[in-house]
Amino acid sequence: MSEGNGKNEQAIATAARELFLLGQKTVAARAVLAAVHKELNQANTQLVDSQQVEQLIEANQQLVLAILSAQSEAESPKFVQAEQQMYLEMREANEQLVIAALSAQDLQVAAEHALEQQRNFLNLVAHELRNPLTPISMIAGRLVRVPSEELPRMQMLIEGQVKQMSRLVEDLLDIARASTGKFRLDCHSLDMTQIIHEAIDASIPIMVAHSLHFRSELPECALMVNGDPSRLTQILGNLLGNAAKYTPADGTVTLTAKIEAEHLEIRICDTGIGITPKALPFIFEPFVQDVHAVGFNGEGLGIGLTVVRELIEAHGGTVTGTSAGEGKGSEFVMTLPLVIH
Repeated sequence: MSEGNGKNEQAIATAARELFLLGQKTVAARAVLAAVHKELNQANTQLVDSQQVEQLIEANQQLVLAILSAQSEAESPKFVQAEQQMYLEMREANEQLVIAALSAQDLQVAAEHALEQQRNFLNLVAHELRNPLTPISMIAGRLVRVPSEELPRMQMLIEGQVKQMSRLVEDLLDIARASTGKFRLDCHSLDMTQIIHEAIDASIPIMVAHSLHFRSELPECALMVNGDPSRLTQILGNLLGNAAKYTPADGTVTLTAKIEAEHLEIRICDTGIGITPKALPFIFEPFVQDVHAVGFNGEGLGIGLTVVRELIEAHGGTVTGTSAGEGKGSEFVMTLPLVIH
């Protein structure tokens, strides 16, 4: 067997392994979509319940009209007092039912809104999962015919697309874990300085690709916290990735860390597209994206910041986001309790 054929078979085996991993991740994604489908069915049930309430109100109104008619036709004075008492009781019951109906209408509006959000979410998930599959399918079909010198580049393309899908599926699974309280953290005492440097190193390629300027300012002392190193790296990676993703070329991203009382405070600022006042109160809610952010790059499902919030709160910390408005940049501040010796 020639050396070229050996490399060719090795590259094909590597690509096949990547496709197998992709299949595993796709199975996990389908499980998440099944959970979302269940929520859609529940929302539809709420709509049916509200329609039944409306029918009940109509029947009750007819009953009240019948009582009023009977009262006006009563000829015997001894029945007047009893009928009046019945009328008052029925009027009170009707008022309570009307109040319940108004609440049901509010629930219906909320259910319809949730249903629309879930539909939009399913469309986004399908879009985000389909995008990486297209180049992978094309590469898989060409593997047997591609020259051996092209195989390393094909392998890199497959690996990049599989990682993209893996991140998406992991974020979806994290949302599911957060809603059921099943986050698993492997916490121990560690120096956040190292975690910060690792997150910065991982984010530098996207900063360079977007032609951004990056600055950081860290204290020289150790920053000891009790946390899960992989999850803390994920938090900082999401925040830095967001800043890079929504900052136009030649913009600036800044990370500063300092000790405030018994807490570590990390600020990540950017000169990017900012957040509108309408979207700002909801940026940490799942599947929420600012309209102009979607138009800026069309990426993401609006779950990255939700994962950040859940992970930070699981570590006993906090996270806040602020912006002066569209086109005026954003600032995210996270705090973590320090380990006091």
